[in-house]
Formats: sequence, C-alpha cells, structure tokens
Amino acid sequence: MIKRFILLFVLFLQFLYADFDYTISNTNFTISQDSGLPAENDDYLYNYDRLRFQGEYTQENYFGTLIADAVNYLGHEYINSISYAFVKRQESDTPFKTQTSFKNYYEGEVYAKLYRLYGGYEDEKNRVVVGLQNISMGVGRIWTPSNLFNPTNTYALEPDEVFGVAALTYTRHLNDMSDLTAVISQKKDNSFKYAARYKSFLEFTDVAINAVSSNDTKMLGFELEGNLADTGIEVRSEGSYIKSDLRSSITVEEERELFQGIVGADYGFENGLTLIMEALYSSESFTYDELFLNFDSEIASNLHFSKFYLGTTLNYSINIFLDTSFVYIESFNEHNSRFISPSLSYTLNDLNSFVLGAMIQNGPKGSEFGDLGNSYYFKYLLSF
Repeated sequence: MIKRFILLFVLFLQFLYADFDYTISNTNFTISQDSGLPAENDDYLYNYDRLRFQGEYTQENYFGTLIADAVNYLGHEYINSISYAFVKRQESDTPFKTQTSFKNYYEGEVYAKLYRLYGGYEDEKNRVVVGLQNISMGVGRIWTPSNLFNPTNTYALEPDEVFGVAALTYTRHLNDMSDLTAVISQKKDNSFKYAARYKSFLEFTDVAINAVSSNDTKMLGFELEGNLADTGIEVRSEGSYIKSDLRSSITVEEERELFQGIVGADYGFENGLTLIMEALYSSESFTYDELFLNFDSEIASNLHFSKFYLGTTLNYSINIFLDTSFVYIESFNEHNSRFISPSLSYTLNDLNSFVLGAMIQNGPKGSEFGDLGNSYYFKYLLSF
C-alpha cells in the first residue's frame, strides 16, 4: 500500500512539472446535398457539428496527445437516407471501437468519437509513439498511393479528417540526412500490419522507400521530392506496387495486382498565389460494384474508377482576412468527368472563421462523377 502511494505521489509530482495545453473548437457545417443515388431522388439540407477537445502534454522528452469529438447530425430526411447509412458504416480499422453508438433523437443523431490518443518519447536520435495515431507516408498533395494507413480523401468535406491507427512507431535518426521508421499496427480482426520506411537526402532530392505487409496486402513504394534547380518549383513523384485480396463478389475474394504512381509540382507566386498540379496513373481501374464491395479494404483509397487523373489546386490570399481555394480534378475514361471544389474563407480573428464552398461533380451519365450529386456548404469554425 505504501509503495503504491509513493508511486502515485511521484507521478503526481511529475505531472505538476509538466506542460499541458488544450484547445476547444467547434466546427459547424450547413450542407445542401444532392443525393446522386438512383434509389434516392431527394436533396438534403442538414447540419453537421463537431465539438472537439484537444490536449497536448509535454515534459522534457515525453509527449502525449488526446483529441476527442462529440458529433451531431441534424436533419430528419438526411439521417433516414441511404447516403447517411453509408456514413454510419464507416469505422476505424482498430481492435477497439473508437466511437460510441449513434443516439437518435428524431430530428438527428449524435455520437462521441476518440480521434487521437497517443504518447511517446523523442530525443536527438530516437522517436517512439504508441497509441491511436496518424501514420504519415507519401508526398502527394491530392493522392498518396503509398499511404495504406491514413490516406487523404480529396473528395471529402474535410480531406485530412481520417481515422486513426492503433500502432507502435519507432523512428531512428541515422544522421542529419536520413532516418529509418518501423510501424506495427493492429487491425479490427486483431491481425497485424507492418511497415518500414527509409528516407534520405541525396544531392538535390529527398528519397524514401516504403514497404507495407499484412495478411491481405503487400506494398512496395517510393517517394521523390526536391526543388527544380533554382526555379522555385518543387517537384515530386510517388509510386506503389500493390498485391491485395479484394472481393469480386460478396463471398469470393481474389488477389489483385496494381501499380499506381503520381507526378506533381508546386509553385508559389510572389502575389500570394500557390499552384499545385498532380497526375495519377493506375494500372487497374475498378467498377462501382467493386468499389462498393471493397469499401472497407486496406487499399480502398487506391481503387479508382479510371486509370488516369489530372488534378490542380489553386490557393490565393486576397488579403489577411480573405483566402480562396479551387480544386479541379479530371477523370479520363471512356467518358471524361470532373470534380470541382471552389471555396472562399474569411478569418474574422484568431477565434472565428467562415468558409463558403461547393463540391460540384460533372460529366455524362455513366461517367465517374456524372451520376453523383453536388454539395454546397457553409462552415463556421469557433476556437477557444
């Protein structure tokens, strides 16, 4: 008993000398969405709200992060739609649940979510992180074909809001120019996924080799990123060779092989305009049925309707209060189609910001984006 008390007292003293910072933010979307589904002819007007607590703990070489959300959907027609049923099916691929069940109150539904929870240690040579975290791989701005952990979803309202991974990561800084990272993560079925990454700077470019292995998937990828001489243009490339078990029907799985690669470039103009261009090639394309059957696959983000895409992002600061953004993605197929997402942001102060935007999907019937609905939204972010 005395030993336990002493241990708790020592831990309490350690906590007193630690730094703990926290922020609370509320993100609120009012969304007008076309269903875009043959079985649904309705359009929906609904509200999505996320109240987020984020705490950061640091003490000398130790650190920790907690991010927890309370999420609310308000809109009777939307929460009874097929579109929303698909949203509810999405879960983290972790051995424990990261969110509560959805609680219905007629006009809407609410649930709580653990977004990130991890701790670690870092010094000049080592970095260790354990817990629900983000695994960073890839250099793509629009697509990251070698990231099989937390891939960005460019077509989402919040592309960087992705599920966390239950993992242990270790990075060894070999020298000032190179480091080696190893990852062990546990999946929902309690099996393990392993990854290794070696990154180094060679003369004029950063080079990385990525490898991922699990029961269902094997991946070997590369990254290249550097400046193009003295032009100020940053160029990059990323590729991955993947073998994975995918469903060809509800009950049948087969191993599929594919290669995917991107090339891209960024340039920042003196007037505040930033231009990003990126092209994606995939050796295989997939039907809507295959995409639906494999929506929970490890490589779901790598399953594309077309073999070739070209994307452009423009960001421009009008003044210190106003910013604009424009995303354009062209899908090249038998019938070309496109995804267009303009937005206008207004920052009132450090606590309040507003965004007005749209996600427009255009093309002939039967094309990738031609049968999907458009969305228009107003976003209000409050931080305190």
